[in-house]
Amino acid sequence: MQGSIERALAVLAGGCDSPVRSGWSAGLPMFVQASAAGAYAYDESGRRYIDYIMGYGPLLFGHTHPELITGLDALAKHGFVWGSTHSEEIRLAERIAAYLPSMERMRFVTTGTEAMMSAVRVARAFTGRSRILKFAGNYHGHFDLALIDAGASAGTRTGGIPQGVRGDVLVARYNDLASVDERLDGNESELAAIIVEPIGANMGLVQPAGGFLEGLLRRARRAGALLIFDEVITWLRFGLRGAQGRTSVVPDLTALGKIMGGGLPIAAFGGRRDVMAVLAPEGTTFTGGTHGGNPFCVAMAHRVLDLLEAHPEYYSYMDGLARRLAGGLREIFAQRGLPYAVVQRESVVDFKFRAGPAAQNYDDACNADRAAYARYCAAMLERGVLLAPSQNEVMLLSTAHTAQDVDATLDAARNGLRAQ
Repeated sequence: MQGSIERALAVLAGGCDSPVRSGWSAGLPMFVQASAAGAYAYDESGRRYIDYIMGYGPLLFGHTHPELITGLDALAKHGFVWGSTHSEEIRLAERIAAYLPSMERMRFVTTGTEAMMSAVRVARAFTGRSRILKFAGNYHGHFDLALIDAGASAGTRTGGIPQGVRGDVLVARYNDLASVDERLDGNESELAAIIVEPIGANMGLVQPAGGFLEGLLRRARRAGALLIFDEVITWLRFGLRGAQGRTSVVPDLTALGKIMGGGLPIAAFGGRRDVMAVLAPEGTTFTGGTHGGNPFCVAMAHRVLDLLEAHPEYYSYMDGLARRLAGGLREIFAQRGLPYAVVQRESVVDFKFRAGPAAQNYDDACNADRAAYARYCAAMLERGVLLAPSQNEVMLLSTAHTAQDVDATLDAARNGLRAQ
């Protein structure tokens, strides 16, 4: 593995294509993966690890689910990219709109970053304003304004972002409407949109407090601005109706990500008919890309929806596994007198090396002990459990995980914590 790291450093910037993979956030050596199957990742020596990264969210069915990888030649034989609109792209949009009625009109793109970037452009065009209010610890991709006080592996690394962009961004504290009001004071007339993860999953798992999302909608309406939900992680991970299906709040725009394609590069943004009408050819605002709605990724997205529609029990299965994992971690912490809160929502489990109740915002998340997590992450890797090398990430389960995997993970956690 060391040889591969040296080779990567020689030809890849930082030795990787995304900083979190380098292990820098947890002070760990880079994990070099050779293959994957089901719930498992394999390194170059062939050693198996129980994988809780799951592509950072999109692998609901684990790696290499047979319904997704069988018959790929049939999907490819008509081409990977056409440069034309096609009937299956239209059908996919219809299926998405049936589950997310807020997306009256949509456009397919390639990544969640592109989806959020495009949604922001649409909001600015519709309102004729430039300022965006976002939340510290919410990660919306790597375009300029999104990286300011971002969560996930980005943190506060904002080199190359012009000062003018910074001036257009207001950053508030998640779950804190008073903080929102403070940032909006004197800026409402310039506000184009409020962007938010309706369930925070990039500063650990942070659930929205009661009334928080409703409060954001009221403030957006009062200011004449739009509310944008970033459901890149939450749609499908939290059900076919996503996070917005669990609240009375209807966003004006929504961004979706690669989870719809089982991890393949497909994403979408969309919302109200009148808002999306600003896009060319109807309006004067441009977004577009050669791979948007390409037939191969669209066909894979249909397979993902087919699987979820045919197996509604998948969600209860993953929730049961996650409850087992969360409950086991709570027992271990109680036995060891560790004051860490374990948070679980359906197939997502998280805890921080931080005393007290579950985190409510990025300030709380940043108060966790990074060194303790690094030691824990290394100890788990030694014991065959692959965790994200960043405490801002979460543990993600899939339909491929088993109760035996969870129990093995708990044994590793028990022994790994004892070894620290």
